[in-house]
Amino acid sequence: MFDWMAWTLPVAVFFIAIVLLLLGMTVWEIRSPTTRRRGFLPLETTRGDRLFIGLLLAAYVNLAFVGISGKLAEWLDLPSEPSVWFSFVLSMLLLLLVMRKG
Repeated sequence: MFDWMAWTLPVAVFFIAIVLLLLGMTVWEIRSPTTRRRGFLPLETTRGDRLFIGLLLAAYVNLAFVGISGKLAEWLDLPSEPSVWFSFVLSMLLLLLVMRKG
């Protein structure tokens, strides 16, 4: 059933992190309903809005990294393509920033 997907450890960790975030946000929302607030994003957002925006950013960062990793290896004279763990860490840091300050 999942043969079409290249299930590597980083891909699995990324999707597990998303599922855990969604479960955690559901429990948090049930225990403490959110209110709208304004951060650096140009609109009033709730926790769920910020999570959605952060997850979109995370997906775009990871896709961009996969797209340019070959060129990065070429430009920086690396023996192989850089690990996708770099993009995972960067995307999670961006997600935290948006959740906290967005």
